Amino acid sequence: MKKLNKLSIVGYGAGDAANNLAFTTATMFLLVYYTDVAGISAAAAGTLLLVVRLFDAFADVFAGRIVDRTFSKRFGKFRPFIMFGSIPLLLLSVAVFSVPQIGESGMLLYAYGTYAALGLAYSLVNIPYGSLAGAMTQDPGERAKLGSARLVGALTVSSALGIFVAPLVKPGADLQSTFTTITLIFVVIGTALYFFTALTAKERVHRAVPNVTLKQSLETLKTNKPLMMLCLSSFFFLTGYLALTSVQLYYLRDVLGRLDLYPVLSIVQLVLTFVLAGFMPKLVRTIGKKSVYVYASLITVVGGAIIFFSPASQVWMGFSGLVVSLVGVLSVNIVVWALEADTVEYGEWKTGVRTEGITYALFSFTRKSGQAVGGSLAAYALALGGYKSGGVAQTADAVYGIQIAAGALPAVMTILAVLVMTKYTLTDAKHAEILKEIQARRTKTAHASSPADANHDATTAGGTTPAAGTSTAGGTSTAAGTSTPADASKPPRQKL
Repeated sequence: MKKLNKLSIVGYGAGDAANNLAFTTATMFLLVYYTDVAGISAAAAGTLLLVVRLFDAFADVFAGRIVDRTFSKRFGKFRPFIMFGSIPLLLLSVAVFSVPQIGESGMLLYAYGTYAALGLAYSLVNIPYGSLAGAMTQDPGERAKLGSARLVGALTVSSALGIFVAPLVKPGADLQSTFTTITLIFVVIGTALYFFTALTAKERVHRAVPNVTLKQSLETLKTNKPLMMLCLSSFFFLTGYLALTSVQLYYLRDVLGRLDLYPVLSIVQLVLTFVLAGFMPKLVRTIGKKSVYVYASLITVVGGAIIFFSPASQVWMGFSGLVVSLVGVLSVNIVVWALEADTVEYGEWKTGVRTEGITYALFSFTRKSGQAVGGSLAAYALALGGYKSGGVAQTADAVYGIQIAAGALPAVMTILAVLVMTKYTLTDAKHAEILKEIQARRTKTAHASSPADANHDATTAGGTTPAAGTSTAGGTSTAAGTSTPADASKPPRQKL
């Protein structure tokens, strides 16, 4: 398979930039918006985030089935969802940050409804987008490039949010007007980015079964043990990561007393993104994706420990913990998408059917579940510590609750993620063997279905006499004493 051109790689990265105009804006600021702008209590907001994000996880599975069942001869399997789902998704992001003051019950009902709708719309765009990478290339290095491009797109947006938006979240500011204006601007920018992705990132991997049945999807999931291990590890990792992301602003503002460092952290994040994206494909080729995932996760554990044990008076020690955590998180986020794409080939190797949609959907389901648990645990930590909104000074218990959510939770959950990942068996070497076997099957099937080959097998040198003991009934020919299975093209069941 030819190498991906630079435009297609950049185009794919643009898609995750668009995704994060909706997704990262919500993960970074929605808890703050609910507690400090809408006036929803921290405990109620925590329950809301848990319930809706769990709903989002099931929405991913629904979206995965829709994707597997759909195929357009003109646009392929994935790009139609990106093109036609982008505008509704971005408009719902505006609605989420526009909670009307209609009483506590009314506000909660509105918040649940709009956030759930945003989650469903995001699933119908993000599942096809994430699945697209596996259909663009099967080369590990090229997939690492797509993972890097995706990370650059996502982190460019999150860094911009940290640099330009986070400093605006201060006591006395008109935050409702700020969030409304920002999300409306994102509708225009995000639509342009999504269509750029749809026009440049094309599917190139062979697909024997364009429309996948529910039975085929379930069979692929049932036999895909590496996918299950990756999903479980990602659940733990995302639980810790979202706990940190949800309270990062609180940590800088209310623990360290340095909200002005949020833009600095975002700039550091952006620089790290480009540095890691530059050499990560080479590192993947050298030590493999699994090793990168494990070592990077351990770096995240170190960062979480620094955050948790740093006294509030030691500003730069606490800030360094955030930076160390970033190095680990960014590295994991580069390779995890390539690991997920590898499990698609594993499923095809086992069953003969490519099911990018449901495979990515299950992976995203567990990640969304981790995000739901992590975000809600962070909110509950705030509530248990007695966090008070309105710019007031926080008690020692409230500060401790923030440190637990920002440091202890990420460290513990990431250790669990590493323990699971040590049992992951789909190494890069094994994946290369699987690709060779899949290609050999395709070649054999193509030769078997070729009219020229069939004629050659059915005739002798004179072109008229069948081989001894053969039968030409039904247009087939077999050697003496042998028989042709009815389903010879179906791949044998494999074990790993």
